[in-house]
Amino acid sequence: MSARRARTRQRLLDAALEVFAEEGFGRSTVEQVCERAGFTRGAFYSNFTSLDELFLAMWERRSAHMLDDLRAVLADVAPDGPRAALHAALAAVPVDDAWYRVTAEFTAHALRHPALRRVMAAREQAILETIMPVVVAALSRAGRRVTDEEALGRALVAVHDGTSVQVLMEPDSASVRNQREQLFLHVLDAYSAPSEHAASPVPVTPEEPQ
Repeated sequence: MSARRARTRQRLLDAALEVFAEEGFGRSTVEQVCERAGFTRGAFYSNFTSLDELFLAMWERRSAHMLDDLRAVLADVAPDGPRAALHAALAAVPVDDAWYRVTAEFTAHALRHPALRRVMAAREQAILETIMPVVVAALSRAGRRVTDEEALGRALVAVHDGTSVQVLMEPDSASVRNQREQLFLHVLDAYSAPSEHAASPVPVTPEEPQ
């Protein structure tokens, strides 16, 4: 891909995120994305065949950035226990209002189209398979041995997705964020065990909200 084409795709992806977040995926059009990006329909269709494909490219790019950030922060976490690793991970994967709205609407759209649903499921599985070795390694450094990697991955996704809604509904609530952290710690405790050299389990004692 030429540098010029890469810049064009980048602008279209950035514009699409803004349009999808403002208008809703189902109400957005190729024309709106092109207008926001400053391109013609020709520029759009030379890079993407549809808004579905554009969203999947956007998702892939965002996932890659998230994985890079997660690897970086977890690699630097000192072996002080799972809580330190969790704090670093949550900072690297923040709850984003605009992105949540876009993905929630696209997920609903995909559920109505079996072929697209299968594509999304496959990509989510691929992301999980990429991210779990990073999580397992971080837990190992923190003195925990994962007992069921697949179950841990699915449980972490479930907690992230479910509590994201609560955080977005009450963005200023320290209690909601603290409870979210405790749920993550309980999941880590349920699907891991102390390593042979570890002296204690995951500390799940609630902290005072900051």
